[in-house]
Amino acid sequence: MEILIKVLQFFMSLSLLVAIHEFGHFIAARIFKIRVEKFYIFFDPWFSLFKWKRGETEYGLGWLPLGGYVKIAGMIDESMDLEQMKAPVQPWEFRAKPAWQRFIVMIAGVTMNILLAILIYSGIRYVSGESYMANDDVKWGYVFNSTAKEMGFEDGDKVISIDGEKVVDVNDIRAKLLLTKTERTVVVDRDGRQVEFTIPFESLLDMRRSRSYEDLYALRVPFIVDSLASASAISAGLLVGDEVVACNGAKVDVPSMTELLQSHKSDTVTLSVLRAGNLSELRVPVNGDGKIGVVLKGDIFQPRTRTFTLLQSIPAGISLVGETVADYWQQLKLIFQPKTKMYEELGGFISIGNIFPSDWDWARFWSMTAFLSVMLAVLNILPIPGLDGGHALFTLWEMITGRKASDKFLEIMQYIGFALLLALVIYANGNDIYRFFVK
Repeated sequence: MEILIKVLQFFMSLSLLVAIHEFGHFIAARIFKIRVEKFYIFFDPWFSLFKWKRGETEYGLGWLPLGGYVKIAGMIDESMDLEQMKAPVQPWEFRAKPAWQRFIVMIAGVTMNILLAILIYSGIRYVSGESYMANDDVKWGYVFNSTAKEMGFEDGDKVISIDGEKVVDVNDIRAKLLLTKTERTVVVDRDGRQVEFTIPFESLLDMRRSRSYEDLYALRVPFIVDSLASASAISAGLLVGDEVVACNGAKVDVPSMTELLQSHKSDTVTLSVLRAGNLSELRVPVNGDGKIGVVLKGDIFQPRTRTFTLLQSIPAGISLVGETVADYWQQLKLIFQPKTKMYEELGGFISIGNIFPSDWDWARFWSMTAFLSVMLAVLNILPIPGLDGGHALFTLWEMITGRKASDKFLEIMQYIGFALLLALVIYANGNDIYRFFVK
């Protein structure tokens, strides 16, 4: 059932994004009175799932979910309708229009994807605000995995800044360490003193390759007494509100304290307890189950929420789209740097589908759809033959030089682009299959 929910969300999102993208090309073409012969969601080689015709345009749903297309009369595109290109130019064809109109038609799909992302992000900000865990509220610091400790972090560190920029959101730490092409300088508060250290770029690359960034750090959960559940805890002198900061001389939080107590069953331990700002030591018995008879305080961490009016939500949505474009562009640049080996992390439909939750969560669905809309826009604007960016590049060249590329050149570029994109799709989905069965 969980897989089915993921699949449904994936196809709902993909269908919406393809429809919006192609509608951008469609409406721009119609504004300039260019005939659109086909409007398809997904590709339809050999046959379509269903289709109907209205006016000059055939609308349909293909069976191959690799995207979609509009077939614009007089344009060399995915359809590779070369016979039409041999006929005399008609006034309602793409090739008959001035370069600036053709350029607008080419970038209209990407523009619609960006506008959709702005609309979704603005809507989310207006309806739900922005919930985040403030770094300033993490007064007990973080716990780190082995990769982070090799970089220089220690359990209990409170991260203050990275490269001189103050960390505001807990999630900023991971983002700032992931999206970089250089070393990072980190300042932390360690037991009341500021410590600065530099993380080499090679260490950050190793973190990406091993995917250890996924559990790089977590909030350090303090061992705070909420209530007393045994006579032995009371007689030992424990009080509600006590924070146990060390056990037998070792600094502890909830996980480490639990583990330590399990190794001292039916024994007595020395606890360092912080009470009203003062530190004291107590000898506390441990029962046969590895417990000291207290109930721990929950709901220690309270996220903050930024609220937005309708007018405030629009610039907030635009800003979030800008940040998402910048972050995704950084990731793309890393992929094209062989030494990073980030190309090994490329994924296809399985990877994309897995970003959706296994239960139906509309807030998460729309957030993921907005992200994918940005991703689709960035990928499509790349100057690769066969993509919108490739078509736009050739048209832009014509606008600057006044020289139009020949149909034969565009035909060859279309074949090259199709081959490159097919190879990329095979490689990305092959990575998914390899990770699924081998890793």
